[in-house]
Amino acid sequence: MNDMLHSPTAAMTATADIAPLAFAAVSVTHREQVLLHPLTLRLAGCHRTLVMGPNGAGKSLLLRLAHGLLTPSAGRVHWEGTTPRQAMAFQRPVLLRRSALDNLTYALAVTGTPRGERRERAREALARFGLATLEKRPARVLSGGEQQRLALARAWLTRPEVLFLDEPTSALDPAAIRAVEDAVLDFHRLGTRIVMTTHDLNQARRLADEVVLLYGGRLIEHTPADRFFAEPLTPEGRAFLRGELVW
Repeated sequence: MNDMLHSPTAAMTATADIAPLAFAAVSVTHREQVLLHPLTLRLAGCHRTLVMGPNGAGKSLLLRLAHGLLTPSAGRVHWEGTTPRQAMAFQRPVLLRRSALDNLTYALAVTGTPRGERRERAREALARFGLATLEKRPARVLSGGEQQRLALARAWLTRPEVLFLDEPTSALDPAAIRAVEDAVLDFHRLGTRIVMTTHDLNQARRLADEVVLLYGGRLIEHTPADRFFAEPLTPEGRAFLRGELVW
């Protein structure tokens, strides 16, 4: 999959051009329950941002707000400049009841790719993500790891400047986790900003440039990864590293 790095067709927008993403006093309330307390956060640069916290912390909620899938109850989420091309992969990939190849050609059709180019580009993406032999297989019968790689192949076709990932390796075996993490690193090397949720500390150590720690719907820390893992700024951060921060 590292041949992605050498393909001229895979070039993406220069990282300096990606607008910062700002959360300004953003909160979410549902049926009088506060799910996300007022939060101010700014994500800039071509970083790999790992959003962490125990179950119920608000990680997936934050990601959906960032991608524009949810509207906050108060405050504002906005790009400080031109809205970048974005893609998102979920914990359980949303795939069509079609073959792996047809899932990709459909995505290309939606984005306006000429019909004559779709199958060639889709096959190239399948090959890059180690799925070439599965192109005729129904997408929904693929293994969990294969489905995640198919979702990432679909994202790759859109040349995203920002890629949102919601616990993409949850419940995968070690080999599948490594394949997905390798894909994430390849995206980043090509100039894609990564914003990813995880509850796996070891994964965060492998991937993170910076850490956003949430707890109880509150922003606890936004810290460079090396500093967070060496000496968290807050009692909650220290408890999280000890495995003692639970919902």
